[in-house]
Amino acid sequence: MSLISLTIPSRMKDLGGFTVGRILPFAKRHLVGPFIFLDHMGPAHFTAGQGMDVRPHPHIGLATVTYLFEGGMLHRDSLGTEQEILAGDVNWMTAGRGITHSERNSDAQRSQTRTVHGLQSWVALPKEFEEVEPEFHHHPAKNLPVFEIGGVALKLIAGTAYGHTAPVKIFSPLFYVEAKMPAGTQLQVPAEYAERALYLISGEVRVDEEVVQERTMPVFAEGADVMITATSDAHLVLLGGANLPEQRYIFWNFVSTSEARIEQAKVDWKTGRFAKVNGDDEFIPLPE
Repeated sequence: MSLISLTIPSRMKDLGGFTVGRILPFAKRHLVGPFIFLDHMGPAHFTAGQGMDVRPHPHIGLATVTYLFEGGMLHRDSLGTEQEILAGDVNWMTAGRGITHSERNSDAQRSQTRTVHGLQSWVALPKEFEEVEPEFHHHPAKNLPVFEIGGVALKLIAGTAYGHTAPVKIFSPLFYVEAKMPAGTQLQVPAEYAERALYLISGEVRVDEEVVQERTMPVFAEGADVMITATSDAHLVLLGGANLPEQRYIFWNFVSTSEARIEQAKVDWKTGRFAKVNGDDEFIPLPE
């Protein structure tokens, strides 16, 4: 019996000015634990004067998690936050009942040639927390657990795994780990979570006798004892968590257990009821 229940490919999406690889949601698998969205950004190369501009847009019912491997960007939101994120930091934004934010390159970043490379994920909030007050928390790289197992360099982005817990505030049991595996090393996938997956950023690994290709996400069978073997130097993330029992509806940037709530969010965005990002008057229109 295969340890992999499904392998999700990365599909290219144009976000206007740069392209990302979309992994979640997928037609056959919407969530892995609470993770309902995963985009692989870049590596995108910008010359001086160019920049990334994700205009103000809204969210409800989720938390956004931004983690960069290279480069930087400027987060601004309707709470008044203005925070630069650099490689290795974590930006965790809890949308709850509603928030608006933008992600752009700062003037200083635009003044030089640079590369932006990272992951943008969304974590669906448990039903009882869907309408919490919005929050934003920044966690510098130096505050995140960094450790090694069998020659594998690990960094805990959020949650609990391998006996470590990240300082990031979460709302349901989850793990999100970056791993750099030299060729020939092995790593056991945490067994304590019902839903688990890896996303291979670069290199090649094997799970049992199955080869995992770059920019794919194998989702592991529940309860399976999974060992990853690096057949070349490899860079990957492991993620997952407890199953969320209720169905999640997703439309654009909105996630909810209620279709009616999503319809209300659509109206609220079209009619300007969401709070605005100070100093950033542009916006992304509601898709029709």
